[in-house]
Amino acid sequence: MQRVTAQLVAGLLAAMLSLLSEQCWADGGGPSLAERVIWAVNAGGDSHVDVHGIHFKKDPLEGKIGKASDYGVRLPILRSSPEDQILYQTERYNEDTFGYDVPIRDDGDYILVMKYAEVYFAQSQQKVFDVRVNGHTVVKDLDIFDRVGHSTAHDEIVPFSIKKGKLSVQGEVSTFNGKLTVEFVKGYYDNPKVCALYVMKGTLEDVPKLQPHPGLEKHEDDEEEEEESEAGEEGGKKKVQPGSKYRVQSGPRTPNPYAADNSSLMFPILVAFGVFIPTLFCLCRL
Repeated sequence: MQRVTAQLVAGLLAAMLSLLSEQCWADGGGPSLAERVIWAVNAGGDSHVDVHGIHFKKDPLEGKIGKASDYGVRLPILRSSPEDQILYQTERYNEDTFGYDVPIRDDGDYILVMKYAEVYFAQSQQKVFDVRVNGHTVVKDLDIFDRVGHSTAHDEIVPFSIKKGKLSVQGEVSTFNGKLTVEFVKGYYDNPKVCALYVMKGTLEDVPKLQPHPGLEKHEDDEEEEEESEAGEEGGKKKVQPGSKYRVQSGPRTPNPYAADNSSLMFPILVAFGVFIPTLFCLCRL
């Protein structure tokens, strides 16, 4: 009887402690962002502690695979705080597919954050590659310049979960053996790369947001106003494509090649000139 009572008391205490911990988490007393990060690397660079307290280790692939580059250190990186620009200025790239192995022991919800900035190419379709997680393609045809332009910070954020030996990511499930393999897949356009990456416990709402882009938000607002005005003119019958209002515009807009076309103005002049020449020739013969 005493043994049963002791077990009941222990169970009640465990339940109370669990409820208290959940309440503390909800009240902001849970682990900090830095404490929830289980693995972080500054690709192609040295160790760094960012403004959130996340400790990025020195690249473990140094001297093993790919090439490290600090070409971006000569450039200021938009959307990034001055203290953390180094996370976007250094990078590791390879002429073939390469990646990192992240050990994960516990079940739960996780977030993979990959940091990028295009510091070399000045137009789209110059560097395009995929990202795989344990064989699952989680980012398809990543063109950094096309997403945000030149020397501008861009984060790719991939939520996933691990439960009872199974990895779930973007609706796909596979067996998980305690190691998360993040691969940057060689494509048709140049070499795959990454500037920094980390894995943390939590949800999308827990991931720090980059600073607003100085040009993207204005373009999006202009497009929304155009869509609303067009919809109003057509009596509300215009259908906006799903997700179009959330589409990211990057780089300078392509100029309209017909904006300076004056051929319609020249046509009457050419006709008049064509009539005048034969008339003048006939008058001279008379």
